Amino acid sequence: MRWNPISLALPLSLLSLAMAHKTVDVTEVGKQPIEISFPSGGSLRMDLCSSGVEIRGVEENIIRLAYKSEKDTSAVKVRLKTSGDEATLEVDRCPHENFRIIVDVPRLADLHVRMMAGELQVRGITGNKDLELSFGELGVEIGRKEDYAHVDASVVTGEVSGAPFDVSKGGFFRSFKREGTGKYRLHAHVGAGQVSIN
Repeated sequence: MRWNPISLALPLSLLSLAMAHKTVDVTEVGKQPIEISFPSGGSLRMDLCSSGVEIRGVEENIIRLAYKSEKDTSAVKVRLKTSGDEATLEVDRCPHENFRIIVDVPRLADLHVRMMAGELQVRGITGNKDLELSFGELGVEIGRKEDYAHVDASVVTGEVSGAPFDVSKGGFFRSFKREGTGKYRLHAHVGAGQVSIN
């Protein structure tokens, strides 16, 4: 019986497709760090507890989360789920004082982040960014402003600054928008506090 290269290639391609969309779902309570493989160029949605958060772009194709606090962290709950090039990260039951989270993601990634309160810093990441806090400070490094098709930043009360765009405003209902020729989008909003784009 002769091999048919087409019939052999088809099952292999289907296997590769299935592996690419394999779902990994991890939940840990009081245990860290947590690390899962994740492809460059993927999309990550985060729902984070009130805390100090740093999201960093790294050369590795991973999502890695670690946290620290002087308080008891045994109740901290982390759920990280990936499916192909999409992922969700949820962190809750965090201590209320001096709790800090570090999340490493591939340098090329799309981010969607929501937090109630605290400080969020996003550094070294190229891609779309949709970032919102109800109360606190939000800082974003955008790299080259020419890479963006749309940028908007706003506060209900507080301060908005965008050094690459020569913008600095303070008070109530402050915002700015810029359109460009790039391919990425940035949305940054804080209810009460500060937005800084660098």
